[in-house]
Amino acid sequence: MTLQRIRGYCALCISHCGCISTVENGVLTKVEPDPDHPTGGNFCIKGKAAPELVNSPDRLLTPVKRTRPKGDPDPGWQAISWDEALSFTASRMKEAAKQFGPEAVAFSVTTSSGTAISDAMPWIYRLINGFGSPNAVSTAHVCNWHKDFATAFTFGADSGMPDFKRTGCLVLWGFNPTNCWLAQASAIAEAKKRGMKLIVIDPRQVGLAHKADQWLRVRQGTDGALALGIAGVMIERGWYDRDFISTWSNGPFLIRDDNGRHLVESDLKEGGRADNYVAWDGSAGRPVVCGRGPQHDASSHQLSLAGTFELDTLHGRTTCRPAFELYASLCRAYSPERTQQITGVPAEQIRLVAEMLYAHGPVAYYAWSGVGQSTNATQTSRAMCLLYALTGAIDAPGGNVYFARPKLSNVFGRNLIPVAQPAKTLGLMERPLGPAKSGWITTRELYRAILEEQPYPVKGLVAFGSSLLHSRPSPEEGVRALRKLDFYVHCDLFLTPMAAEADVVLPVSSAWEREGIADGFRVNQEADALLQLRTAVVPARGESRSDTWIVFELAQRLGLKDQFFDGNIDAGIESMLEPSRVTLETLRAHPEGIALPLSTEYRKYTQHGFATPTGRVEIYSQALHDIGQSALPDYVAPAASVEQHPEWQRHFPLRLTSAKWTYFCHSQFRNLPSLRDKMPDPLIEVHPDTARTRDIDEHDWVVIRTPQGAIRARARFNRTLEKDVVCAQYGWADQTDNAAGADGMSRNFSKLISNAFYDPISGSFPLRAYACQLERAAPSV
Repeated sequence: MTLQRIRGYCALCISHCGCISTVENGVLTKVEPDPDHPTGGNFCIKGKAAPELVNSPDRLLTPVKRTRPKGDPDPGWQAISWDEALSFTASRMKEAAKQFGPEAVAFSVTTSSGTAISDAMPWIYRLINGFGSPNAVSTAHVCNWHKDFATAFTFGADSGMPDFKRTGCLVLWGFNPTNCWLAQASAIAEAKKRGMKLIVIDPRQVGLAHKADQWLRVRQGTDGALALGIAGVMIERGWYDRDFISTWSNGPFLIRDDNGRHLVESDLKEGGRADNYVAWDGSAGRPVVCGRGPQHDASSHQLSLAGTFELDTLHGRTTCRPAFELYASLCRAYSPERTQQITGVPAEQIRLVAEMLYAHGPVAYYAWSGVGQSTNATQTSRAMCLLYALTGAIDAPGGNVYFARPKLSNVFGRNLIPVAQPAKTLGLMERPLGPAKSGWITTRELYRAILEEQPYPVKGLVAFGSSLLHSRPSPEEGVRALRKLDFYVHCDLFLTPMAAEADVVLPVSSAWEREGIADGFRVNQEADALLQLRTAVVPARGESRSDTWIVFELAQRLGLKDQFFDGNIDAGIESMLEPSRVTLETLRAHPEGIALPLSTEYRKYTQHGFATPTGRVEIYSQALHDIGQSALPDYVAPAASVEQHPEWQRHFPLRLTSAKWTYFCHSQFRNLPSLRDKMPDPLIEVHPDTARTRDIDEHDWVVIRTPQGAIRARARFNRTLEKDVVCAQYGWADQTDNAAGADGMSRNFSKLISNAFYDPISGSFPLRAYACQLERAAPSV
């Protein structure tokens, strides 16, 4: 018997936990944590189930094509060769592009945060851009956009990573790392042991919330109001970093009452610059001009953060107020008592948390999909960012910092797309500063372009691992759209319900059957300095191939060979690695990874400013104002709530949210026996008092209804929930196996949500805040 123990990392989610894979006689038999890896301290149950994933009898092992009409319960799959599958795909793509333009072919790419697609992500987008399509359905608008891109409206960058080893007080906001990022959870637990204060804001008391110094049971979708309420207390009591706000934010810059824009030098004098901003010097009693970015002589002025000022401009007299005054006025409107009414968080707890943020710095925070999957998600992100700006801890030791990471070439190829194509991105006209700006579209726009051919027709779809029907709203509309397509090609490990709608399905190898590269591991500077190539530990099963191989082969058939290094994957990786000065050969010789001599430079903004229009933290966002959105993060109730639809109160008085569970990742792994045995049925959490008023006992089958639809799940009691809140699980498929009876009712959470409701800036859907009702299911027949 041959036995190998191979070091690497688990690619199944963003945590990228270091692991050791045991291979016996060429078969993967065990995956366990690597204690010598910076993220190898713990390992989740999904990673341990990897041998079941790799060796699953359900794996798709050859390309297949449909032989029966779409909509037939039996697609009549027929095995075909790779050459036939790829030739079909390339020819249909070229035909659609010739007749309708490359924008008529859309792509769908699964999440790199919860799947192993990160191995191929750069190459997939290089293919999309090289082909010329501006339309890629990504997960950004319901996943990372609000923490990685909406934060740029304030900081000019993503939210950074908490400097856990130095943080004095950490806020976890709509984020439970024990379920989705074990490396972070371990770092937080260590920080808590050394005395760090922990604040958890979540409708459910789960994970680290049990160890929190303060758990705020916020009503889902009201987090923006909570951020404004906490900030209001901090401003009122002077519990904020005034020097930082005055020097490094646009808080002192004057905003005109007449048009809501910055007062600039060109407003005051001929020849003045439009990118020089005007503030009020309180010591001199006159306006002062401030340039963009760092102002090293700022200490010579006492810039006012409050007040109302009248100034003579070239076009008449106008009234102005500092941006910070406008923000403070907004926060004052959210007194702790009013905020309690909106959010359910007690007023005294709001005051206590404000004091903790002031007294126990440096402060760091992390927020994710819990606050990003709502119709007010972008302004909620802004409200959290501005609350955090008050601490002055951005990119400071112990705050949210930007660790140095290995330098790699950007091979996504955005420069390859023809100049005229990005303007055609679906949804860009409606939301010009949202994900569409990066070529990421939502299913709402995709389905409309397919079914209604508006604003132009989409005729084909190429999907890499997506499960749109179980992770996005209005799946019935999605099915109609997929069946109307002229062609649909899907790449995956299994014949999933979404793949079942395709014309051709291409078999993808698992992460243990292919190479992958991680440029840093995100938890701290030591982890982020590690560059590691994960080797294939077993041969690819059957005829399955990596997503990267599929992309390179398709590129050659599409005439993109020159953009894809003459079809040589190794050459492409070498090009990507070039800035790091580490070769592919060196990485292959060191499966444990190469630790680069990198160090963190704190407060980088002091040299370069912030990457915002003003070069400062933007308390007031003129960019949002200019597209008709609020420049300040005023709170708007969730679009699918009874606050917005009082007529729903009688029939849908409860508040629906959703969450991840430990055993599964999105819609994956429910076919793995060891995981499915632990959770055979979908669950919905409900307070026992709420259940009993509806004659529901624990473990009963129940029906969840919204104005959009109904599904079935089992009841699980949770006393930590507010009595009007229920929490469902998403990711369960439409099939009715184990669905408690012969009624055939779906278990698909997405059927409860309509894509008619969405964030006006990002397009995010209300997956975490929706009016609903709960009732006991009828007995099985």
